[in-house]
Parts: sequence; C-alpha cells; structure tokens
Amino acid sequence: MGNFSEIPYETKRPADFVPVREISLKFLHWKNNSAGMGHVILKKARTSAAKSRGEQTEYGEHSKLRRIKREKTGQRRTEQKEVDRMEYYSSGEFAGKAHVTQRTIRYYDSKNILKPTYKTGAGARFYTDEDLAKLQQILLLKYLGFSLDDIREITLASADRHFLLDSLLVQRKLVEERAETMHAMMQAIDSAVEALRGKEAIDWESMLELIDMTAMERSLKTQYQNATNIASRIRLHHEYSINPVGWFPWVMEQVRPEEEMKILEIGCGNGALWSENESAVPEQIEITLSDISDGMLRDAKRALGKDRRFHFRRFDGTKIPYKDGSFDIVIANHVLFYCDPLEQALEECARVLRPGGRLIAGTYGAAHMREVTSLVQEFNPEIVLAAEHLYDRFGLENGEEILRRHFREVSMRRYEDAIEIADAEPLIAYILSCHGNQNRLLLDRYKEFHEFVAQKVKGGFHITKDAGIFVASR
Repeated sequence: MGNFSEIPYETKRPADFVPVREISLKFLHWKNNSAGMGHVILKKARTSAAKSRGEQTEYGEHSKLRRIKREKTGQRRTEQKEVDRMEYYSSGEFAGKAHVTQRTIRYYDSKNILKPTYKTGAGARFYTDEDLAKLQQILLLKYLGFSLDDIREITLASADRHFLLDSLLVQRKLVEERAETMHAMMQAIDSAVEALRGKEAIDWESMLELIDMTAMERSLKTQYQNATNIASRIRLHHEYSINPVGWFPWVMEQVRPEEEMKILEIGCGNGALWSENESAVPEQIEITLSDISDGMLRDAKRALGKDRRFHFRRFDGTKIPYKDGSFDIVIANHVLFYCDPLEQALEECARVLRPGGRLIAGTYGAAHMREVTSLVQEFNPEIVLAAEHLYDRFGLENGEEILRRHFREVSMRRYEDAIEIADAEPLIAYILSCHGNQNRLLLDRYKEFHEFVAQKVKGGFHITKDAGIFVASR
C-alpha cells in the first residue's frame, strides 16, 4: 500500500464521510432540542399535577402576568384614544395656558380645590376649558385674599353656567370696588406724606379713614359671598316663577307712592325695589334708602345715585337717626327677622311714621321653598340649609301678633306664586347660597349631588313660594 499522505485530499474521503465538526453540531442540536422538549413536557406535567391540587404554578403565574400586561397595554391605548378624541390639555399645557407652574396645579389637586377632569391609570392628569374657568375663579379669589378653605367651598359649582355667570359679575364688581378703594387709599397716604414733609399737623380724621379703608379690604370675603348668594336667589325667582307679576312690582303696588311723600326703606339691599319700578315713582317725592352694609349701599347708589329723588344713609334698623313723624311710609322688605332686638326695630319704625303712616313689612311663611329642603335631605339627611328658621322670628304665621304690639291696624296680603323648574344648575346655585352646612357636606360629593338633582328635576319640579307683606298703620 503506498504512502497515504500522497493521495489527493478529495480522494481520501469515502462517499459517506461526514466531518467531525458537522457531526458535533448535529449532535448538539439534537441534544438541545431533546432537552428543550423534555423540559416543556416535564413543565406541563408538573403544571397539570399542580392544577389538580389547586395550587398556583410558575407557568400559570407567567400566563397571568402576560395577560395583565396585554390588558394594561390595551387600557393605555384606550386612554390615549379618549384623550385624542376629547379636547383635553395635559397638566403641562394647562399650566402653561394659565401661566402657573405644574407644581401649583398638582397642589390644587392634592387640596381638592381643582381636580382634573380625566386621570389615566398611570396618573397622568388632563384638563378642559371648564377647568380653566374654575382656575380663573381660584386665582382671582386668591388675589382678593381668600383662604384655600374658603375658595374650596366658594368654587364648588364654578363649572356650572348659572353659577359661573353670577360669580363673574360679582367678581367684576369687587375688582372695581377694590380699584376704587386702592385709589382712595393712595390719595389718603399722599395727603399724610405731604403733611409730614411740610411739618404740618397731621389730619387724624384722614388717617382714621385710611384705617376704615383697610378694614373694608378685609370685608371682601363677606361682600363676595353675600352678593353671590343674593344673585343666585334673585336669578331663581326671576327666571322660574310662574306669577307674571314679579315680587318687586307686586310690593310696589302695595306701597302706592304718591307725590310729596317721604319714604324710608330700611335694609334696601341693591335698591331693586326702586330700580325695577322707576316708572311707578312720582317725580315730586323724597326717598331715603338705608342699609347696614356699605357694599349694598354702594350697589344701590350705582343703580340710583344720579336720581335726585333718592338719598342714601347707612344705619342699623334698631337705631333710626330721624326725628319722630319724619316719614309717610317705612318699608322693611324681608329684613325685620334680621333685626335684633326685633321689638326695638318695630318701635323705631312706628316712631318715625307720621300719624296715619304705614309700615310695609315683607316676610315669608313656614311652607316657603319646603320642597328644596326635602330634596337636599333626601340626598343627605344631615344637610341643614339654615341654622334657624327666620319665619319663627317674624313670619306670616306670627307677624300680625307681633305687629299689633306697636300698630293700631294690621293686615296681611299673600303673594300667590310658585317655581316650576327643570334645570338643575340654577336650583343647585340657590341651594349653595343658603346659610347652612350644605357646602361642607357636598364638597366631596358635588358631582353625585348634581346628578341627583338633575334626575329629580327632570320633567319638572314644583317649589312652593309662601311670601307676603303686612301693612301696619299707626
């Protein structure tokens, strides 16, 4: 046999020869596959046995995790589609539009003052134009000096159209008043500075006025709440009462003002009795409007101040600063139950009337707006819309008896009316304007309460009005 090494390489291999490296790779491939299949078979067997024993398995846990992951992915896609479909602003976009920081937005959320309209499962906040309107309310009230606790209650229904309109109108008036007050304060300060520079005697009266103006600034909260509450009540009665003759025109029919008369109204409010009945006021007449509130008197002056027939004076109804027999008529429209002591206020009214003069005293009875009380207590029995029933102090049921202690003749005249409403928002605005605990109890359930009222008034809701006047003569 010759030298094998001399045989060409191609002729050295048999026809069925397989290189060692190729054999090794095929063996490893078979071994791995066999091991893999064995592992899967073994795992399935163990899983089946565990399931028969009611145990959780690694295989089932992995399957559950994969399912949860798919669900979360689907949820994120659904949430993104929802965000894309609606006109939402991200918290960054929202903060940018309002010129505040995202930290401020998150802080208002944590304090339950401004919650996002939409929040994803991952915690991303999204806001709407209605939220921008509420943020405007928050920032302005904060500028006016309200605490966050006050703002939380005040803006409870700020996204509702009726409440927002009333609130914005009142805010505009308060901003005007603040501007006027600041201007007057600046003039008073300039006057004091000039006096000091000129080594002149300081006008202490002016300094006291400056202190009064500072106190006026602190009363903005009360002014805002009172004005907003009044606006909400007036709107409900004006827009949804069924009697075509409104309360103020009806009262004016009972007053019957005549030429040369002198009339005093205590607790005139914004002067609506006269501004709504200008055509019924004689040319030759003298009318004095009074109120204990500077804010209310300013409103009355804005409405009637250019009319020479009207004069304005601030005082308490229990201490009327006029001589005996000064007036032909004294009007106290829904105000006597606030006077304390009531007997002293009535004595003063009788004193300043001329012989034969008349007191026109408006009030209401126990049935007034009773359906509203029933409505809120059905939602939450703990809600009380008024800490006390004012009609118990002076109402249609007991007014005649009280007045006869001071007047010779007394008669009662009822105002026939009711409210029919199918719109939730103005009714809710009225409820929130009451002097009870409703705002605190509804703070965290406002959306639920809104839906509840909307369902109750759907198709129409009847509200009893039990009001009238007493005409008392000396």
